[in-house]
Amino acid sequence: MRTGILGDVSDSLTLELRPVSSSPVSTSLPAQPYGRPPLRTVQVLGDGAGAGSCAHVRSLATGLAARGVRVTVCAPVQAEGEYDFTGAGAEFAPDAVSVLRAACAGADVVHAHGVRAGLRAALAMRGRRVPLVVSWHGDGPTQAGALGRLGRVLERHVARAAAVVLGASSDLVDLARLRGARDARLAPVAVPAGPAGPEAADPGKVRAELGAVERPLLITVGSLVPHRGHSLLLDAAREWRTLEPAPLLVIAGEGPLRAELSRRIQAEGLPVRLLGRRRDAAQLLAAADLAVLPSRRVARALLAQEALRVGVPLVATAVGGVPELVGEGAVLVPPGDAAALASAVTGLLADPERRAALAVAGRAQAATWPSEDDTVAQVLSVYDELMERRR
Repeated sequence: MRTGILGDVSDSLTLELRPVSSSPVSTSLPAQPYGRPPLRTVQVLGDGAGAGSCAHVRSLATGLAARGVRVTVCAPVQAEGEYDFTGAGAEFAPDAVSVLRAACAGADVVHAHGVRAGLRAALAMRGRRVPLVVSWHGDGPTQAGALGRLGRVLERHVARAAAVVLGASSDLVDLARLRGARDARLAPVAVPAGPAGPEAADPGKVRAELGAVERPLLITVGSLVPHRGHSLLLDAAREWRTLEPAPLLVIAGEGPLRAELSRRIQAEGLPVRLLGRRRDAAQLLAAADLAVLPSRRVARALLAQEALRVGVPLVATAVGGVPELVGEGAVLVPPGDAAALASAVTGLLADPERRAALAVAGRAQAATWPSEDDTVAQVLSVYDELMERRR
């Protein structure tokens, strides 16, 4: 199972619908109540879906298939290569328009993950009386000007097309209602635990490979795109490069801003390394002294969840669903404030007792989050409710 924070895509894939195979979940479906046939769902992931959404769908597919639901995942072939939805007990279909339309035609419920995926699903389902569920994970566009206006139009269209909108955080539920959703509910997303036991890497070895044996190690994980806030993070790194020893910041992720960030790192002499996409990002995180989340917008950030769960102190911007997610388990700073971000990081590096307290508080906060079983049960109850409405 490959559900780490980020990963490379290396599998060779076919483009036809494939039957369930090599699944850890039993393929013999339990009897359905009152002789009903198995519920059929299509899970839709759009191009550019984040690691959190993909990991959530993988987890959801596993749980639903184990409960006798027939699951088809429509997603880019790269996502199947990375997250192995067929291994979770689902059928896989590439997200071509014609394939998506055919898959939706045979579904009882279509569940799209993200606004863009919701739009594709709504268009594919046009003219059909199949209920659409859309999970909002905080990926909606927030640009100013014409792009921002277009984004709001798309959000309104998707919100109104959905029978139910499931928001990963309270602010997203409020946004969905503002955009005209008929039924919007809070549905926190549980992320599968990372590797443990014999699969976990030795933190000392990881730090040695990164060149951080005798210096603090900071990490952030995420695509190199504007809303992730990496430029702000480099501004903050200018402030802590004078520390002795200077902490090393590693950024695991790839994207269109790589060249720009690389030029800044070199020109300004910043103690920062761009690692690109990493399959072992969860193991890198476990070896770090601090995790940093500088995003401009995010709901239930995957990095924040994994950091708190393994007891790595987190400094994050107070945006979207982050405050609700982390509670007292992280240090929050205002968005867009590089000085505050730098001050929070340097303060924690100088205070090991505070870091230890945050590690304890983070694990305690993570224990309050819903489990994967809780998440699957909530989603399945929504599906059952929609099926009852149709009878």
